[in-house]
Amino acid sequence: MQRYFVKQRASDNRFQIDGDDRHHLLKVMRMTIGDKIICVDPKGDTAICEIAKITDEHVVADVVQWIDEKSELPIFVTIASGLPKGDKLEWIIQKGTELGVREFIPFSARRSVVKWDDKKSAKKIDRWQKIAKEAAEQSHRGMVPEIISPMNFKALIANSKDFDFKLAAYEEESRSGETSIFSATLERMKPGDSLLIVFGPEGGLAEEEVQLLQANDFVLCGLGPRILRTETAPLYALAAVSYHFELLRR
Repeated sequence: MQRYFVKQRASDNRFQIDGDDRHHLLKVMRMTIGDKIICVDPKGDTAICEIAKITDEHVVADVVQWIDEKSELPIFVTIASGLPKGDKLEWIIQKGTELGVREFIPFSARRSVVKWDDKKSAKKIDRWQKIAKEAAEQSHRGMVPEIISPMNFKALIANSKDFDFKLAAYEEESRSGETSIFSATLERMKPGDSLLIVFGPEGGLAEEEVQLLQANDFVLCGLGPRILRTETAPLYALAAVSYHFELLRR
């Protein structure tokens, strides 16, 4: 069944679907009264619903059955990515959403080739948020990750204060053979904890950025013996998080 993230909670066991989702439901999926869909409300509560009414403004769907889904990672993972070239960030957002990210923070790093254009920011962020929403629907998430407006490096540091654990993936740590910090950090975490992981752009983090991260309680870590691309490293880390908290049997 097609999944939709609705904007408001159900009223009298009824959801209203409007905007782009209404268009998708009627024009793309060509659904009609009696068809069943899945609705997820802003709190992540999920229900099988039946289309009961179609108007020019919205589609009304009646709740048939509330279902108990557990598709979210037990920890809150935020990925901070140095702005990369081309569509790499879109790839990170799409696949990162499938792997369970709660939040994405793009940031301008010293070695970022791409320069953020504030004049185009709203349109760009809307596109990224749409990519996250579609990926969340496809992967049966209970929530859509938030895409934070790109910020500079100092703002990233300022926004890192409230996380329980903070890591920075650094290729020099991989080159030197460091293999224990990432796994040891996951071992220390418990359900409900928050984790911020910083990844540099192409070319990695600059030395002064690394020093500033360390001065603000970030721990540098390697991600295995191979040097990963900027769009590969976050997905590697997320797969490891999923394995540790969701698949590993002790």
